[in-house]
Amino acid sequence: MPTIDTVRGPISIEQLGTVLPHEHIFTKNPEIEQNWPSPEWDGDEVMIDRAATILNELKELGIDSIVDLTVPGLGRNIPLIQRVAAKTDVNIIVGTGYYIFDALPTFFKTHSPEGHLGVKDPLADLFIRDITEGIAETGVKASIIKVATDTPGITPDVERVLAAAAEAHRQTGAPITTHTHADEFRGRDQQEYFRKQGIPLEHVLIGHCGDSTDIAYLRELMDNGSPLGLDRFGMEIMLEDEKRIETTVQLIELGYADKLTLSHDAGIFSVNLPPSYRSSVMPNWHHKRISQDILPALSERGVSDADIHQITVLNPARLLAGAR
Repeated sequence: MPTIDTVRGPISIEQLGTVLPHEHIFTKNPEIEQNWPSPEWDGDEVMIDRAATILNELKELGIDSIVDLTVPGLGRNIPLIQRVAAKTDVNIIVGTGYYIFDALPTFFKTHSPEGHLGVKDPLADLFIRDITEGIAETGVKASIIKVATDTPGITPDVERVLAAAAEAHRQTGAPITTHTHADEFRGRDQQEYFRKQGIPLEHVLIGHCGDSTDIAYLRELMDNGSPLGLDRFGMEIMLEDEKRIETTVQLIELGYADKLTLSHDAGIFSVNLPPSYRSSVMPNWHHKRISQDILPALSERGVSDADIHQITVLNPARLLAGAR
């Protein structure tokens, strides 16, 4: 049976338990924050303790593991996450990849076959190193690859990231998870790209599908082979939770319980959408929303315990196992 690398080291698939497969702990921007510090970052020690407290409360609610998809482009800081992991029994799984909607940083312009250095594109090797050797000097290995396409679509630089993700999957078996813009059906573009790369779509989770109520589109993605991320519960500026619940129930009734995952895409701190904004505009967008409100609502709508177990335990485990 394969093992999954967490921040504290490898665990068996069975130890994953109930999983939130698309979350964030700290979303940061080092360059901006070094020059214009956020007044809402209360210092490393306070924020680490705050994160650990929230994760420990999640553990009491029955959450055993979270996947922190804060990859480069979102301010990944593994030493901070290691300090959080040391204070909680929740398993934290981290990712590699690169989060861009359009253009890569200048470093990747010069470090390319077309750039001034005229070198091989380093992205795939960087992703593979994160998975096989560990991230920087931390010893923490990534277990999943994160990519994104949004309104600009698959730009040349986004294509570089997708190509690197495909190669990293081929070399390591690590699964791929995505950010999409549901209203523009970006999941279709992602599936078509990875299909052409020869990547089995069962290993490509199409994310943010819970932003859509288009049942035909969602069924198309699942019928093509991908699991879906209904992963923004509480983010009601995108879609009200009542509509997200209704879509989830419909998909389960149609027989797709084995293709669904539930999560929030929430964070404990984000420099992009600071805590004060979240609490005032989206008070339900937090890591406890599914446990406290969404799962009981699904049960009230007639979703069985077996289906909830499938969606929250078995499906994330199958995804994270990848092609290892």
